[in-house]
Amino acid sequence: MMFVEAGLGLSQLKGAARAIDVSIVMPCLDEAVSLPHCIANAQRALAMIEERYGLFGEIVVADNGSTDGSQTIATDRGARVVPVARRGYGAALIGGGEGAFGRYLLMGDADGSYDFTDGVPMIGELLAGADLCMGSRFKGSIAPGAMPWKNRYIGNPVLTGILNIFFRSGISDAHCGLRAITKDCFIALRLSGSGMEFASEMVIKASLRRFHIAEVPATLSVDLRDRAPHLRPWRDGWRHLRYLLMLSPTWVFGVPALAAMGGACIVFAVTLAHLLGLLTGDGPFGASWGVIAGFMFVVGHMAGIMAAATHLLGVREGYRPSRPMLERWSHLLSLEHLLSAGAAMMIVAAVSLVVITAYWSQSSFRALPNIVPLVMTVALGTTGLQTMFGGFLLSIVAGHDATFATVIGGRGRYRAS
Repeated sequence: MMFVEAGLGLSQLKGAARAIDVSIVMPCLDEAVSLPHCIANAQRALAMIEERYGLFGEIVVADNGSTDGSQTIATDRGARVVPVARRGYGAALIGGGEGAFGRYLLMGDADGSYDFTDGVPMIGELLAGADLCMGSRFKGSIAPGAMPWKNRYIGNPVLTGILNIFFRSGISDAHCGLRAITKDCFIALRLSGSGMEFASEMVIKASLRRFHIAEVPATLSVDLRDRAPHLRPWRDGWRHLRYLLMLSPTWVFGVPALAAMGGACIVFAVTLAHLLGLLTGDGPFGASWGVIAGFMFVVGHMAGIMAAATHLLGVREGYRPSRPMLERWSHLLSLEHLLSAGAAMMIVAAVSLVVITAYWSQSSFRALPNIVPLVMTVALGTTGLQTMFGGFLLSIVAGHDATFATVIGGRGRYRAS
């Protein structure tokens, strides 16, 4: 009676006394047409897994609010239905993964586009030590008409390429819907993406946490649905791209910060060298370049603070290891040190402003012959003020801890378990 009330099918009743090793998880939203085929295919995969590896499994249908009777179809065919109220592809897989009993999770779509028997070697990779095993449609095969040309030749290669550049994942297909992951890794990643960006999130966070990622070929077939797919290429492509950017503070903030501040310093250095007579002539940079350089320096510094804050947040949340360089200098990373540094910059800027004002007054405050020193002074003062504000921001991100170095030094190194 207990198993019937829990919604378990006959196969679960027979195997109730046996521990479940593998859970095949399918996200489902009105998949009545294709679900019978997918469950039968998953059952063949489980039989192969048991024969090859001696592992017992279950089929979990993560239902996202179907209204076409998919739930009844699933239970009648021996699958276990896990209702997931939060809508979205990623939300369904997260809910299904959390409700699965297996130590190993094999995830695949319920539209008939993937062959779950391709997941059998994925389980083998997990048993061999991998934490996550991705399917690769580009190393396997793609049936004619199974993938729109813009996804096959533009969307997937571009997004996977960006992901590999940003996070060095080293995989060929970041968005394959067939993948296997250990339950421990799944829990450790603390996945949260509700939409299609979930596919990228899993790979990104596994890469950041230095989990072992393997890859095997997979086949993509034309799906069996009698309606348009839930996927929207442009919308979902943008969701993937913005997620890549949000999880990469180095590329979103750090690289622009270094480029902007580096370019500004070159302009300032060359201009000062000409003003001091170290270089002859007027130089290539005039007043207009000085103003642009001041803007670049201030904005670059602000981007650097944002890079530090988002990196610190990732370390604190547990999906990003801290950089060794930050750990070496962690004893200097505190609110008090940043307040002192900011105050020092503002004092130097104030003294420089007094000197410039005194020089300016000698000409009755007529137009300065060169405004670059004034621009540099204002930029330095602004940078000092931003440093002080940034210190408070980093302390807040660190959990309202003025010595936010404890987050970097104490929680920065994570290893796959």
